[in-house]
Amino acid sequence: MFVISVLYPLTPGTTFNMDYYLKSHLSLVNRLFEPMGQRDARVFKGVSDGGEGAPTFGVIAELYFDNMESLVAALVTHGAETQADIPNFTDSIPVVQINEMLVF
Repeated sequence: MFVISVLYPLTPGTTFNMDYYLKSHLSLVNRLFEPMGQRDARVFKGVSDGGEGAPTFGVIAELYFDNMESLVAALVTHGAETQADIPNFTDSIPVVQINEMLVF
């Protein structure tokens, strides 16, 4: 299983429209990525920071794919469209990481 994690750092002054994100952006992502092999999507809302010096992420999204090929194909095909929607809900610059899940 391969997972793309999208982490949104939220610092003082950062805007994030959670309603738009949950209702519109995630619908867009799921509509585009599910036919390309996305198996699941999970969203986490940060409720505290990790302590002194640790980054604070207000929202973390994880999209799950069976294999790296389908994940990459989804990003190549629809990544620009999903990224173009980001300014509609935040001025945060997301951190993106691709992971291989080792344990379920």
